[in-house]
Amino acid sequence: MDQSVGFLRRLGAVLLDGLIVFLPIGLIVSGLFQTDLNSLITNVIEGLYLLIVPVFWYGYVVGKKIMGIRIVKTNGKDVGMGTMLLRVVLSGLVYGLSFGVLYIVSAFFVAFRKDHRAIHDLFAGTYVTDAEPGEAAALPDA
Repeated sequence: MDQSVGFLRRLGAVLLDGLIVFLPIGLIVSGLFQTDLNSLITNVIEGLYLLIVPVFWYGYVVGKKIMGIRIVKTNGKDVGMGTMLLRVVLSGLVYGLSFGVLYIVSAFFVAFRKDHRAIHDLFAGTYVTDAEPGEAAALPDA
């Protein structure tokens, strides 16, 4: 049976994405575009990566794939575009409007909640699991 994944593996996935995906995107964008919009362009590309890649890659992004974890719905099914819109866009707005305070609260959720669900997981009805595609089961008490 699969289980939700805790703080350290999720943090490792985020750090790997930062090094392998986000850093190169930032460097490429700043090299190609000599504009004040570099940050906006970078954020849009990174947001699209986080939104689209999990839909077509069974809940994985590069960092999560390396760590052997992926995003699934609480019913164990693969995520779709609507789910990822809630997870990425809505939660991004909420985190931004709280000036990052809720992002810190979310980290505590992952560390201390039994199901390890962050605020963005609660919004989207998702959790992070180490189950392979086709193995994920509904989250207990979901």
